[in-house]
Amino acid sequence: MSDATTARFAPLGWRALLYKEVLRFWKVAAQTIGAPVLTAVLYLMVFGHVLEDHVKVYGTVSYTAFLVPGLVMMSVLQNAFANSSSSIIQSKIMGSLVFVLLTPLSHWGWFFAYVGSSVLRGLIVGVGVLLVTLFFAVPPFAQPLWILVFAFLGAALLGTLGLIAGLWAEKFDQMAVFQNFLIMPMTFLSGVFYSIHSLPAFWQQVSHANPFFYMIDGFRHGFFGVSDVSPWISLGIVGSAWLVVSAVAVHLLRIGYKIRG
Repeated sequence: MSDATTARFAPLGWRALLYKEVLRFWKVAAQTIGAPVLTAVLYLMVFGHVLEDHVKVYGTVSYTAFLVPGLVMMSVLQNAFANSSSSIIQSKIMGSLVFVLLTPLSHWGWFFAYVGSSVLRGLIVGVGVLLVTLFFAVPPFAQPLWILVFAFLGAALLGTLGLIAGLWAEKFDQMAVFQNFLIMPMTFLSGVFYSIHSLPAFWQQVSHANPFFYMIDGFRHGFFGVSDVSPWISLGIVGSAWLVVSAVAVHLLRIGYKIRG
């Protein structure tokens, strides 16, 4: 196929791949959207019931209200990662990835389609969690722009990490290692269920080395107008992390890492 033909069909191609990826998770919405929302609600019911009368954060904020943004962001991050990683690894194992390789798609087309669908899934799950948890507590939504910025950046960063993990892994066991020993610990230790100021000084410093902390903290700042660190610092760290991870992902796609014989 000539370069002119490739250039003509490339925009249409990545949009078609994006549409296919969105349909992939939408067709099983009970599993990909409903189940994460239910899981987040169970966390809220258990932790909120046990700790509501014992923990106050930011002075007057109830623990349940504090917990809502953390659970929303955790759901966004985990589902954005799961979307791109599971799609790539399933396509590799089933052998259907070859049909995508036959298309006139550039590495940028792959990147935008897989990361874009991951961002969409993460945000849909996040909105679902937020709507359901509003029945338990209504946070003030002090600065909505920060909410949108960190929700998008967090979903994009984890969607890109999922793309890298999917390219690297050759079987589900390897993907489980990536998720269970990296994504899950960093998510749970990022301040979803607590403020880092409640930790000893050493563990506060360890938390500052976790990039997931800045996504959670910046996102929570959009709700309460206060946070453990400046949202501008969080924005700089999360944005820089996404640029670095994106550069790695695009390079791996360009060289066809583990997807071309």
